[in-house]
Amino acid sequence: MQNVLLLIASYIFYGWWDWRFLSLILMSTVVDYFVGLQIYKTENSSTRKRWLWLSIGFNLGLLGFFKYFNFFIESWIDAFNSIGYNMDYYSLNIILPVGISFYTFQTMSYSLDISKNKIKPTKDFIAFATFVSFFPQLVAGPIERASNLLPQFFKRRNFDYIMAVDGSRQILWGLFKKIVIADNCASYVNDVFQNYSEYSAGTLVLGVAVFAFQIYADFSGYTDIAIGVAKLFGFQFKRNFNYPYFSTNISDFWKRWHISLSSWLNDYLFTPLAIDLRNYKKYGIFSAVFITFLISGLWHGAGWNYIVWGGLHGLFYIPIIFSKKRFSSISTSNIVTKNNVSYNQIPKMLLTFTMVCFTYIFFRSINLSEAINYNVAISEGIINNNIFNINLPDIRIILFIPCLILVEWIQRDKEFGMDLKAINYIAFRWFIYILVIAIIIIFGAKSQSFIYFQF
Repeated sequence: MQNVLLLIASYIFYGWWDWRFLSLILMSTVVDYFVGLQIYKTENSSTRKRWLWLSIGFNLGLLGFFKYFNFFIESWIDAFNSIGYNMDYYSLNIILPVGISFYTFQTMSYSLDISKNKIKPTKDFIAFATFVSFFPQLVAGPIERASNLLPQFFKRRNFDYIMAVDGSRQILWGLFKKIVIADNCASYVNDVFQNYSEYSAGTLVLGVAVFAFQIYADFSGYTDIAIGVAKLFGFQFKRNFNYPYFSTNISDFWKRWHISLSSWLNDYLFTPLAIDLRNYKKYGIFSAVFITFLISGLWHGAGWNYIVWGGLHGLFYIPIIFSKKRFSSISTSNIVTKNNVSYNQIPKMLLTFTMVCFTYIFFRSINLSEAINYNVAISEGIINNNIFNINLPDIRIILFIPCLILVEWIQRDKEFGMDLKAINYIAFRWFIYILVIAIIIIFGAKSQSFIYFQF
């Protein structure tokens, strides 16, 4: 009965946006439920592969049509026009279903893990359907694996006060990051990226840096809220962020940022590619990394700017791959809680942050042309010495981004910024709760949509 209620609640939650797209979730659920059973009971390897390809083809077909149809058609027409064949542009008015990139990857991983004999399929359709559509992580992740989340639907769940308190703290921290940091940054970032030709190089660089904190606070804030809500219901999600801006190189960054996606790509894309290309040694490893990040870029958005964003991250792996004796993964879901970063590694952190910020120019721009123009504007501003005439953001941004950095640095060995389990003084904990609530109420900005809802 618990799972039935959660399934109904999850479908109502998603259907409140647009009930028509509930059919897509249901179809994806039905396909992978039956595919999983067929793969498990079939011993013939070629038959197992055919069933697996049914799952992959169906889910990628859904994703390809709703997310990439117009992009591929327009790119195809542009290619022909560039060589002298004049073709008219044709596109469909296709609505991108919220969360489709997340739940299709989640259901595919179920079939993939069964095919690799990592898990056994469930015969409980209600439990599986609830696993696919569980509302806290349905629209923007984390992308949960069946090995972690699905077994939790088989057990009766009782209210756990300690877990609920911890979840409430994580929700509060997520709300702080979203409402106070991300939403305050949004108006400044929007203005800079929309009017980049009017600002100095210093302002443009600052705009990218502020966007770095906007997207981190926005996405990790949503993740904190999702994980916290799940804890209220007695569920434990995998961690999705591990203080990524304290990374000392780009490989470290992807072991800390959007871990549920990067580990998914590592297990189901990079590793098979690396095995197939192993005879090419480090060049094969780099090729596998580069292809993986190109696809990561495409997963994020149907645009060449996203593909370039992913490709840049892949290129940044070159010195890491060729300087190491062995390179085995781009990410892992087994997170090391202990963060051994220290003050003497700050220069490496700043260099990594600068590299990530450079890629954000392509990520945030509306298309590749605008991203190139943004970079040109920075370069021209530096050449013309138009650097220090900087338009500063709102005082709330100047005040609270350093606060975020300081809190996360102090708490870097904890699961999240407001993980206060180690503090035994109840009065002090309540002082922090009231302070954070007051800051949200007083300094919170106008509500903005979560950035990753568009993916």
